[in-house]
Amino acid sequence: MEQKYEKMKQRVEAELSCSAHDMEHVLRVTDMCLYLAQGESVDLDVLKSAALLHDIARVKEDEDKSRETDHALLGAKMAEEILKELCYPEEKRERIKHCIAAHRFRSSCTPQTREAQILFDADKLDVLGAVGVGRSFMVAGKYNERVYVDTPLDAYLRENAVGGTRLGRIKDFRKHAPNIEFETKFKHIPDVLYTAKARKIAKERIDFMENFFEQLRKETGEMRIMTSIH
Repeated sequence: MEQKYEKMKQRVEAELSCSAHDMEHVLRVTDMCLYLAQGESVDLDVLKSAALLHDIARVKEDEDKSRETDHALLGAKMAEEILKELCYPEEKRERIKHCIAAHRFRSSCTPQTREAQILFDADKLDVLGAVGVGRSFMVAGKYNERVYVDTPLDAYLRENAVGGTRLGRIKDFRKHAPNIEFETKFKHIPDVLYTAKARKIAKERIDFMENFFEQLRKETGEMRIMTSIH
């Protein structure tokens, strides 16, 4: 079994190129899945396989200029070939593919199995806390986002979110920033999690991020305040 997992890791690592969605992220999510699964009635092989493969199409979504690619849905299709090569039976392949297809925050596919729900939760937890802050700024650098945006959230959404809603796709990343991502997406994560364990961890990590972005707000505004005094 471990040989199969090693082969999955090799295939996934060959596809990844973004530091925010690298193999370290995949392994953190996998470890969190196994932690959240403790005491649950789940198929650990399905869960671990899905966790290892969940971001295999992430780069393809990021490179799609049309922004029509959904890495979760595409990843499920890419996983099919790998799982066949590793001789997974069809029933298990379908369960793993469902977990992958349903792990994305903004997705039309929702988790219908406990394995899929646990993967969803584990993946979301990795955007929170200190790791979440670090990953947010990795993504910000990649897309030339700003360090901090002090535009009121309603005004920002009207101008830079498709449909003017907090879950609308970003129109121009140069007008975006990690604090906006936190306000529109990350701080609402506990509301959509499926496991009590994950909700508890999420709330603790969000408290950390609230404090971080408040400090960042103060620091980015300090010079304007100081210069206006003089």
